This record gives sequence, structure tokens and C-alpha cells, in this order.
Amino acid sequence: METYLVGGAVRDELLGRPVTDRDYVVVGSTPQEMEGLGFRRVGADFPVFLHPETHCEYALARTERKTAPGYRGFVVHAHPDVTLADDLRRRDLTINAMARSESGALIDPYGGLADLRAGLLRHVSPAFSEDPVRILRVARFAARFGFAVAPETMTLMRSMVAAGEVSALVPERVFNELDRALAEPYPWLFIEVLRACGALEAQFPEIARLFGVPQPVSHHPEGDTGVHVLLALRQAVALGLSARGRFAVLLHDLGKGTTPPHEWPSHKGHEARGAVLVDALCARLRAPAEHRALARAVAQYHLQVHTALSLRPATVLRLLEAVDAFRRPERFDEFLTACEADARGRAGREDQAYPQAAWLRRARAAAAQVSGRDCAGPGLTGEQIQARLRAARIRAIAAQPRP
Repeated sequence: METYLVGGAVRDELLGRPVTDRDYVVVGSTPQEMEGLGFRRVGADFPVFLHPETHCEYALARTERKTAPGYRGFVVHAHPDVTLADDLRRRDLTINAMARSESGALIDPYGGLADLRAGLLRHVSPAFSEDPVRILRVARFAARFGFAVAPETMTLMRSMVAAGEVSALVPERVFNELDRALAEPYPWLFIEVLRACGALEAQFPEIARLFGVPQPVSHHPEGDTGVHVLLALRQAVALGLSARGRFAVLLHDLGKGTTPPHEWPSHKGHEARGAVLVDALCARLRAPAEHRALARAVAQYHLQVHTALSLRPATVLRLLEAVDAFRRPERFDEFLTACEADARGRAGREDQAYPQAAWLRRARAAAAQVSGRDCAGPGLTGEQIQARLRAARIRAIAAQPRP
């Protein structure tokens, strides 16, 4: 019986990154032996055990082959005759197919260390093609590490997409991979990798069709809408937006993908069209309600935020009400930061000031200080109180000096 540290823990240690989860592979053992040593079995489909003291996962070395029945469509073979190299071979990428022995020796049968040093994501074996989720995982690892995809792996991914493998993925799994990728340091690489292999068109056609759509260069020196969205995503990272806020930035211009070509480069009405597309995409991917609410607000109202300093106080109040700024101040703050990422996500305008956000925060704070109780009075109806409240909030907004 031999035990090896495997996978992400080995990879992250070599990268000098914090190691939070440690997974182990056990070679030459059986379920009965593991249980006899005090390990608790937790895997229903293949033998995985929890260490009696550390509670780390220990899995018996195994091989897998694709088939209709079985664990996620795979038949698993876990047996004492399965070697460490056999087990590592079933993994997705070479950088995830390394191990350390109990003595600390690195076991690297598929060149993971060289690929780690070269910044390459390379598949271990042709078995990669048996699980289309791995395409999304490769794109997510690109977003995490900033690595490039090896040419032969990109070729394999393209063939998988062409065979229709990606189109059959479960929506919840697709959203989960997207959400995790958006939280990484380089989320735009997730989109670029999926676009390069064709998976963006298969899973996110609303985003894919933005590439090649022109915009007025007076407002968008970069020209291309898809390029702008990725630049805005970079700014979302720089501004510290959460994955949910980055999701909103990614979807904020979906409406431009449905502008008739004869209207290019203008995109009149793209905000309302975009809000409808956000709803449809979120419903398809079963995105959380808060993701949907924020993304819809940014898609529909980002242009109003850009012009906030010239809006009438009554229009500003309607904007605050439309995005639920009084009841959801945290989401409103994230909404404004997403709009700022849009404004700065343009070639040569990455460092431009965006006073609109700070002013709208002040306007909201001033208006929020006025409550319905302040506007109540003897004999007044609810509608009359509401009218007085709105009038008082408009006055409070108007009193805020504009930059």
C-alpha cells in the first residue's frame, strides 16, 4: 500500500500558491483494508475514504472508461493492480497529473512540471474527449493562471465542439463553471478560450455574436463590441467587482448583438433589448436571482448612469427606484461599479475619471434620508404621502452639487 498526494495540491505547491485542499491516491490497497485502518468510506460510485484524523480524501487508484451507465457515464475500475501512472493518466491536464510520494519525491509521468513552467494547459491523453466539461475547465484554468492552451489541446477541443459534445452539457454545470471563472484573476481568458474552440457559440451565443459588431469609434475607440466587453471585464477585475458584478459586466451589451446591420455602428434601443436577452440567458443557465437582477439592471440602465450628471432630478429618482437603490444599497453600489467598468473598458480610456458613480451615491444617500414618516400628515392618503415623499426626494437630489 502506497499513498501519494495528487492533483491541485501538487500543482499549487509548485506554483508557490496556498494549498487548501489535499487529495491522496492510494495504490495497492482495497476497500476492506482501508476500512480496517479506520478510514470512512464516502464514495458511492468508486472507493473514496476520509482519513480518520485529518478528514482528507483518499481515493483508491482507478481507471475509467466512457460508457452509457455508471458514474457520470463512466465505468470505474479500482483495483490493487492499478498503478499511479494509470490513475494520473485519466486526469484532464498534465499540470493536474502530478503526484508526490510520502518521501516528497515528485512523480510527473506526463510532463506537467514542464507545462507548468511554460504556462501551458495540455491534455494528458485522448481520454480528455470523453468529458465535455473539461473544455470549460480548461478555459477556467486559463482564467485562473493566465496560461495558454497547447495547440494540440485546442485542436482536440474544437473537434469535441464540432461533434456536438458541448451542447449537451447540463445548464447548472455550465453556469457553475462560468461563475467560478469570473471570480478568477483573468476571467476574460475564459471567454477567449471558449471562443477560440467554438464553445462560446455553442453555450453562450448571445456573447459570441458580439464579436465583429462595430460601435461608434467616438465612444468606443476599440470599435468591436466583443472586444469592448472583454476590456470592460478587465476593468471589472481592476475595480474589485465580485463574480456577480463581473457577470453583469459580461452581459451589459447583449442588445448590440441584435442590432440590424444596416443600423451599425449605432445601437439605438440596445439597452431594452439587452435586458430581455439577460433574462433569457439567466433562465437558460438557471442563474441565481441576484445575478439576474444585477445583470438586468446594468444592461437596461448603464447609459442613464453614464449621463447622470445631466439628468433632471426627477429622472435620477426614477433611475434610483428602477434599480431598487433604496432597498438594496449594496447591490446599487455594485451596479454603479459595473457601469464604471463599462465606461473605462474602452481603448485608451482605462484611467478616465467616472464622477457619475460618486455623485449618484450621494444623490441616493440624500434621497434615502427622506422617509414616508417625514411626509405623513393628518388626513393624507397613501398616494398623497407617496407623492410628497417623491417630491421631497427630488428636492434632496437637486440640492446635491454636481461635479
